[in-house]
Amino acid sequence: MPPSDLPAVADPLGPYRAKRDPARTAEPVPPAGQPLPVGDDDTFVVHEHHTPRGRAPGAGERVHWDLRLERDGVLKSWAVPKGPPTEPGLNRLAVPTEDHPLEYASFSGTITAGEYGGGEVGIWDAGRYATEKWADDHVTVAFDGARLTGRYVLFRLPDGTWNVRKLDPDPAVGEPIAAGVPEDLPPMLAAAGELPADTDQRWGFEFKWDGVRALAHVRGGRLALRARSGNDVTDAYPELARLPAALAGHDAVLDGEVVAFDGAGRPDFGLLQGRIHRHGPEAARLAAAAPVSYLVFDLLAWDGQSLLGLPYTERRERLDALGLAADRWVTTPWFRGGGSRVQAASRENGLEGVVAKRLDGAYRPGGRGPDWRKVKNIRTQAVVVGGWRPGAGRRAGGIGSLLLGVHDDTGAFVFAGHVGTGLTAKALADLAAAVTPRATSPFAGTLPREVTRDAHWVSPVLVGEVAFTEWTREGRLRHPSWRGLRADLPATDVVVEP
Repeated sequence: MPPSDLPAVADPLGPYRAKRDPARTAEPVPPAGQPLPVGDDDTFVVHEHHTPRGRAPGAGERVHWDLRLERDGVLKSWAVPKGPPTEPGLNRLAVPTEDHPLEYASFSGTITAGEYGGGEVGIWDAGRYATEKWADDHVTVAFDGARLTGRYVLFRLPDGTWNVRKLDPDPAVGEPIAAGVPEDLPPMLAAAGELPADTDQRWGFEFKWDGVRALAHVRGGRLALRARSGNDVTDAYPELARLPAALAGHDAVLDGEVVAFDGAGRPDFGLLQGRIHRHGPEAARLAAAAPVSYLVFDLLAWDGQSLLGLPYTERRERLDALGLAADRWVTTPWFRGGGSRVQAASRENGLEGVVAKRLDGAYRPGGRGPDWRKVKNIRTQAVVVGGWRPGAGRRAGGIGSLLLGVHDDTGAFVFAGHVGTGLTAKALADLAAAVTPRATSPFAGTLPREVTRDAHWVSPVLVGEVAFTEWTREGRLRHPSWRGLRADLPATDVVVEP
């Protein structure tokens, strides 16, 4: 069903045609009975629509915006009277309207006076989008347009009206430095999506590594590592300071993942978790006992030249040509096409999943658009610690389980369940030292009595990660298992992941 209050019909364009006379309107009006076109469900357009207030001279005009998303051969449409929000935290009314033909994505011009919607229609923004969730009452997408960028949600309220809200803040980017890109450059992010078909040769595929994202800034023979949060984490991983010979005498910015491997050579987030908040002599000791590796998968700048605007294929080919090799530095493999084979290999090797990247896609810092898709083999979720409950037995007198939360589409911090599985004695000790007590619950709304009766509340700033089986109807994590703390993600950015 379409996410609107309009009834589903056998001919989705029937209501559209019924309102228009193809002999009078300049709008595209496909004939009835014509098969719907097959697309990629990734085109969006926002029309700016000016209509006269009346026929009297000087009556003025009204303006509204129409948001249209390609889905199942048509453009699902919402009228947004005040325009789509371009800043996070603001809800705008979005009124579902009839489906429009795909040809409408390129339409602009004059609709004859007296016809439905008579007035001037122009394209306010257009581009591609990726779908994270599409349900009858909730649609989450990531836009890659000139004006609309990042994650947005369209959602139906209890009274039946719809709103649209921007979820991602625009990345704050500083001034370029000698390396060619800003020092506080935020990494490009992948939107959750389906694996492209093997017949689609527009995509490259990489393995998804179970580690911590970091950009490596190499300048004057020295390394600076910045986490996704923007924090400098260089001294947490001293074993990465020895640079590959290929970087000698060059300035570069690279994108990759800091990963800890277990004895079988598989990424182990639990091992990495013990490194995230360690610095100085303690980090050096851990580096000697359990070193991490830096897996490089993109080249963003070279000797003062930004490569962000180059297609993915060119950036990868330039990276591969460097021949990066050092004790703890590895260039990851990538594959043109054959996504299902790459995914099968990731499962066989116990990896987290795959990332599909458009071969012609540029690098968009901080963006979570349709050019990168992540497809997970296991379900994981970032969570924020909002409290804890006392333990029993060996955990008596301390933390027994953690009370977890995420931010919903309105920005409220909501309860997502509790976790006790996977908490080692060391993890419990670290958590006890890191939490900041508070007197009241940080969660929005009223929690069940069985949760609150012995709860100890903490400031919701510590971010961790759990593996789980599914979300319940009540919005709780089913069978979660603690995987460890994360330092690469601000607490305010933690939302339900698809």
